[in-house]
Amino acid sequence: MESLSRLLSGLPDMTFMQKAEKTIQELLSDPLIAKLRAKHPELDEPTLKIHMNRLYQYVTEYRNCSNCPGLDKCPNDFQGHYTRLAVEENAGHTYIHDYKVACKKQLSESTRQAIRSRIRSFYIDDKALEDGYSSEDILLMDLERAQAVSQLQDYIDRTKEDGLQREGLYLVGKFGTGKTFLMCYMLHQLAQQGLTGVIVYMPDFVEDLKAMIAEPQRLKETVELMKETDLLVFDDIGAENLNPWARDHVMGAILNYRMNRKPTFFTSNYELDALEQHFSFTSRDGEEEFKGQRIMDRIRPFVSVITVGGYNKRGAGKTL
Repeated sequence: MESLSRLLSGLPDMTFMQKAEKTIQELLSDPLIAKLRAKHPELDEPTLKIHMNRLYQYVTEYRNCSNCPGLDKCPNDFQGHYTRLAVEENAGHTYIHDYKVACKKQLSESTRQAIRSRIRSFYIDDKALEDGYSSEDILLMDLERAQAVSQLQDYIDRTKEDGLQREGLYLVGKFGTGKTFLMCYMLHQLAQQGLTGVIVYMPDFVEDLKAMIAEPQRLKETVELMKETDLLVFDDIGAENLNPWARDHVMGAILNYRMNRKPTFFTSNYELDALEQHFSFTSRDGEEEFKGQRIMDRIRPFVSVITVGGYNKRGAGKTL
């Protein structure tokens, strides 16, 4: 921000005292300073002149905020903040102190960042987690999924009122109906209540697990994160190329830990019975019906199924 001394140097050619007096009078006649003086009659002109730099910054930043160019282009000394003044008397003398206050845009951005920091995503486009859509936006986008949106909103409201649930949700439907987005919406809503969340795209996650075998610390940290987070979403489960180790020692361990503790959520194109068949077959060991049943015993009793109807929004270029 332009300093008072720099402003004085840019005035037309005149003596320094003339420049200073002209600037001082303009500043003292500013409506903002007049309002300050009306509130604090003890502020005489000599006192004001002693604190001219503070007065100048106060007025300048107020004007900047009145014509806000946006948080990214904030011209104030401290981005997203403006100067406020406080007047106090001490030992018979009057003093003006300045302090910084966050503007509404900064407060909103800080809140957004705090919410977003509570959600971790693996192999998921972050856009759906960034945008704070309303339930009305989601509902009106596709009325064919109205029942699913209503059921999801009921779950969100119940969690907000009663706290973290033990039961999760299983969203099933055709390709592109917005199941992933609905889960991102839920995470965003509940992160506002202070809950943490993780969403992981299963096909890429299972592929990445192969690399994690050589990185045991990374594997341990990832599994622990998924175990401990308040809300865990396995997105597009059933679409992964499963192997026994990923199924039994990673998925199984996570689900075994979370059941009866914290809710786990799933999106899938498969009904639960079809998902069990998927888990009963691996590319290495072939048919293992018992193993499929075992992992489904950690899913089926701990979810409510929501069928997501509607049309394929990917083909229509939609995001919701």
